[in-house]
Amino acid sequence: MDKDLNKCLGIMQPYFMPYLGYFSLIQMCDEFILFDTPQFMRHSWIERNRILKLNGEPSYIKVSLNKLSQRDSINSVTINNDINWKEKIYGQLTHYKKKAPFYSEVICLLDKIFEQTYTSITKLNYQALISICDYLEIKTPIKIWSEMNIEIGTVHEPDEWALQICKAYNATTYINPIGGKSFFDDNKYKDSNIELKFLEFIPIEYNQFGNEFVSFLSIVDVMMFCSVEEIKEMITSVKL
Repeated sequence: MDKDLNKCLGIMQPYFMPYLGYFSLIQMCDEFILFDTPQFMRHSWIERNRILKLNGEPSYIKVSLNKLSQRDSINSVTINNDINWKEKIYGQLTHYKKKAPFYSEVICLLDKIFEQTYTSITKLNYQALISICDYLEIKTPIKIWSEMNIEIGTVHEPDEWALQICKAYNATTYINPIGGKSFFDDNKYKDSNIELKFLEFIPIEYNQFGNEFVSFLSIVDVMMFCSVEEIKEMITSVKL
């Protein structure tokens, strides 16, 4: 494993076509880890995300999953390919063609992502993130935690997963979305000489369907209406 003395890490669960702030976090890190061993929560961002209807109301695009037990981990969740969930997503995006200037580019990107048959929700979301980052020219390496085979110290509290992973990497900085700030004990990180930072994404309005602006939608909506250069500018709209 490569250990850099000034490495900044970001660690998040593998979300499906996440909102723009997720990509801001990826870009700010030297390495980004998809933490896929926690218990899977149904109806979470891992299996679905929001786009817009033509009238401006949000709706969900989602991946069909096989039946789960209450204790299944994210990396054990499998996709139900007996249901044509890909075609349903394409159908939900058809109305974007009327007003979204980058509809064709986004559909081509989705074609590239969906050309494979996935059985794992982690692998699908990983490939989607890799493809979207390539499209947005984000170079940060992304890895899947369950495939890394890294030994870490004992975890006593939930906020210590990131701490122990950072210690295993000799990372000096860890960045987390600001929504989880109250979840962390800053002293634990200070005692390990790790700087704990929190990222606040500040949405920038863009033209959607001419209705009231809806923020924090899937990256799919942003890419439909905005050029790569515009999105790259939006990604930098953050506070640490």
